[in-house]
Amino acid sequence: MSTNRSAWPIFVGTAFLMLLSLPVARAQQDSSAANMEQCNNASSVELQIRGCTALLKTQGFNAKVLSFAYNNRGNAFSIQGQDDLAIQDYDKAINLNPNFAKPLNNRGVAYRKRGEYDRAIQDFNAALVVDPNYLDAFANRAETYKDKGDYRSALQDLDRAVSLQSSSGALWNERCWIRGTVGELQGALSDCNEAIRLEPKRATRFNTRGFTYLKSQQWDLAIADFNVALQIDTKLASALYGRGYAKQKKGDATGAKSDIAAAKAIKKDVEAEFAVYGVQ
Repeated sequence: MSTNRSAWPIFVGTAFLMLLSLPVARAQQDSSAANMEQCNNASSVELQIRGCTALLKTQGFNAKVLSFAYNNRGNAFSIQGQDDLAIQDYDKAINLNPNFAKPLNNRGVAYRKRGEYDRAIQDFNAALVVDPNYLDAFANRAETYKDKGDYRSALQDLDRAVSLQSSSGALWNERCWIRGTVGELQGALSDCNEAIRLEPKRATRFNTRGFTYLKSQQWDLAIADFNVALQIDTKLASALYGRGYAKQKKGDATGAKSDIAAAKAIKKDVEAEFAVYGVQ
């Protein structure tokens, strides 16, 4: 899948940055309790940064609590796009508590965002040593392998992720896309059908199945799925481009030109992304 999150499906929440709750504080003052609550509050990154920062300046908390606070503040920095600051906090969280899998995973996400894929995979590997059933680490490592073009390794991780959480339409959808990319079209279609069954109102689910039909040269079925996707999300560039491609294959030059132009107006490099996945 593309890194264009507005166009392509993603899985397991928004950015795989799980905000963990701190242990119950034995704070002596009301201010410490308030800081603890803010540090756990994912609804406002500004408040979370403020609360975690104040908490980290408070005396008397043990290494485990401080590790949680650094992890949570790192998540807030990452949401703000301040990945360097996020990585610094994840480093501190890991140093304080080396058996804490969350900051290892989250640091891997930050390195992936910077394009340091091998470094990210090292962190996901380390997180899985700490917690061998850590769903997010499998899912994030799969995405990183996909970024590297190592689709077979990505599929192995997605197989594990699906086995851990078979109720996630996002995971089935992700595996459908990658299976379609490598030509496992029957398995891809099965995965997409399950993703749609689980989440029938998500545009990306129909978009991915439309891509699978493109790969299998079933133009009418592809157009039908892209139509549904665009009814849900009229600005989904990948669905516009995919529908235009299918129309072109059917000989509808006018319709194809209109859809492809609309897709490129939304996302200039959509054609190049399709080429990466074998649709040229």
